[in-house]
Amino acid sequence: MFERIDDDAPRVQQARSGDLASFEALVEKYEQRLFGLALRMVRQREDAQEVVQETLLSAVEHLKDYRGESSFKSWLFAIATNKALHLLRHRRSHATVPLEPRAEQDHAGLPHPDYIARWRDNPERLAELPETRKLLDAALGELDEKYRTVFLLRDVEELSTKETALALGLSETNTKVRLLRARLMLRERLTRVLGDETTRMFPDHAHG
Repeated sequence: MFERIDDDAPRVQQARSGDLASFEALVEKYEQRLFGLALRMVRQREDAQEVVQETLLSAVEHLKDYRGESSFKSWLFAIATNKALHLLRHRRSHATVPLEPRAEQDHAGLPHPDYIARWRDNPERLAELPETRKLLDAALGELDEKYRTVFLLRDVEELSTKETALALGLSETNTKVRLLRARLMLRERLTRVLGDETTRMFPDHAHG
């Protein structure tokens, strides 16, 4: 397997030496992607903007501590993920209505889809449609936070499994399980809208 090359390394080194222009170039490269990640996690624009600002401030403060053990991108996205999760925990602690308990565990069996059908069109073509992207964003909003976060880091931002695990403080095995569950749950939600009803199958969960 080829080792991933961090093409940000020269700019990061210059930024660590005090070159403001290099750091600004890194900000310009990742700011919109950080905002997209934050918005999908916290679901509110003002909160997402706050997450991005706190992420960049933290990156400036701790840039000298960055040792290049992971790519700069994964390091930056790990900071953003932790900032977003902290905001979500703070939001929940001030909620007037208690959250329903989460009985689901990562080691539980994989979810059994209730809606199985062939998609009405080629998945690659459907994925390019704006309507499909809106459906995906809506489906992501319905996922439990721990599955949504893994999916965003691994499949949307394309961090490696190892980088995603490090960002979230998980084992690689646990990361893979959460990712698989997220993919399965998202596929079922999309299939309910994009599936061909005439090809629907009705699984017998009693024997699953």
